[in-house]
Amino acid sequence: MVAPKLLAVLGFLLALCNNGCVLGSHKIYPQYQNLKVHKVNQVHRTGYHFQPPMNWINDPNGPMYYKGLYHLFYQYNPKGVVWGNIVWAHSVSKDLINWEALDHAIYPSKWFDINGCWSGSATILPGNKPMILYTGIDPKQRQVQNYAVPKNLTDPYLREWVKPDDNPIVDPDNTVNASAFRDPTTAWWADGHWRILVGSKRKHRGIAYLYRSRDFKQWVKAKHPLHSSPKTGMWECPDFFPVSLSGQNGLETSVVGQNVKHVLKVSLDLTRYEYYTVGTYDKKKDRYTPDNTSVDGWGGLRFDYGNFYASKTFFDPSKNRRILWGWANESDSVKDDMQKGWAGIQAIPRRISLDASRKQVIQWPVEELETLRGQKVQLNNQKLQQGEHFEVKGITAVQADVDVTFSFPSLDKAEPFDPKWAELDALDVCAQKGSKAQGGLGPFGLLTLASENLEEFTPVFFRIFKAPTKHVVLLCSDATSSSLGNGLYKPSFAGFVDVDLTKKQLSLRSLIDHSVVETFGAGGKIVILSRVYPKLGVFDKAHLFVFNNGSETITVENLNAWSMKQPLMNAPIRK
Repeated sequence: MVAPKLLAVLGFLLALCNNGCVLGSHKIYPQYQNLKVHKVNQVHRTGYHFQPPMNWINDPNGPMYYKGLYHLFYQYNPKGVVWGNIVWAHSVSKDLINWEALDHAIYPSKWFDINGCWSGSATILPGNKPMILYTGIDPKQRQVQNYAVPKNLTDPYLREWVKPDDNPIVDPDNTVNASAFRDPTTAWWADGHWRILVGSKRKHRGIAYLYRSRDFKQWVKAKHPLHSSPKTGMWECPDFFPVSLSGQNGLETSVVGQNVKHVLKVSLDLTRYEYYTVGTYDKKKDRYTPDNTSVDGWGGLRFDYGNFYASKTFFDPSKNRRILWGWANESDSVKDDMQKGWAGIQAIPRRISLDASRKQVIQWPVEELETLRGQKVQLNNQKLQQGEHFEVKGITAVQADVDVTFSFPSLDKAEPFDPKWAELDALDVCAQKGSKAQGGLGPFGLLTLASENLEEFTPVFFRIFKAPTKHVVLLCSDATSSSLGNGLYKPSFAGFVDVDLTKKQLSLRSLIDHSVVETFGAGGKIVILSRVYPKLGVFDKAHLFVFNNGSETITVENLNAWSMKQPLMNAPIRK
């Protein structure tokens, strides 16, 4: 559920907006868009999360695997640390971890994109021919959909891209809001036609318009959208893909069948978070119907309950998996970004599959990340009484991978779940209860990026409640105490976890990286990414603790923690 106060704010925004109103995706700072970076501050710069050497980045675009290389394009300002001058920057990797930078792939140069080259996707056509679809902004500020093709298909690096003069290939007709019409999806093939979605809105309704084509150039809008939902506002960066009902292997985007469900994800321009549903795609009617196992709206399931937006998946044929990328913006001020000389990162790429319950997806960092693991610390069977904590020593706590399993002897001490909380978002419950307040079964978890004496820390923790018919598990990543610095956005991110407590165990894996704490709870059933900026807990002064503030004794069944090495991160490619 969405908190009532948030609903009131969003309702007010929606009431102000109709088809002619555009709510900008990014705050515009014209005075800063072209300010050259003279120095890059390393204090909070990440060690193994994807980012260019400097300047602003946002949405991941067109990820794909081609001739042995992973390609990632992303929205980038080559001239400054705020949004503006957007191009499609381009990086390649052999392992999704070590990256080399190429020249920009797409930038404003034709009438159909002269005012912007915004987000889009890549599709591998028959004959192993990649094609990019992206949103261009034309001289009338209309959002139109364009395509680009590689200049040389024999080049595995795909260094140069051509934008043919028959663009745009999808033009908004008079039934479409041309100022809210963007972010074409990866295409899929069914019954003799290619299909794509384009995100949009009609008044307060979010819409995924459907277009069909036989040749990938002449596109016709379907009579009905693939799906829409009321009172959600603009749908940005839609993503639509199949998931297997058996096993964790990913599926190529065009797969349809009895052993398949589909996932539709949208990014909400009004709320700045995403939600998804699992459902059924009828290829004959070209309609998607969400299952009734989750909310189709603001209160729906999320890939990530933290700082995560504009996500995009792709199928990796080399390992038969579907990979999810997502953008994590900064939580500090524009002034801070100017001083840092950079803004924005990409989350660690995640393997994504359908949970055994068939109600949600599960996510896990790609296995290649483990190649960065260095010095290791292992702990087993350590008990924590109420109010106790211990430090995990022997690793670099500012740049680490921590995997821990907690157990508890009983659920009897779980606190009652207040019926009023059913009307709140999980983050409101997290903010009310926090990590310091004594509980019954929890709070217990990790204190990351902590100063030695705990003046600042970012706790990642569980609390378990007893509702009338079941137990409710809350996972929090609470930035409230993360920094002594002023002017920072320090939210309490949280989500409820649908997890079986029969074994009386819960697991956490946290990827800690200077200004990022990216946490996977209960084996990837819930993920929360937080951006934090400690003043004291930086470099070798950062510490990691395990804690329990609940009256029930908690056992650390096993804890494995590694220092993480530095990958090659966007060095210019050797030509």
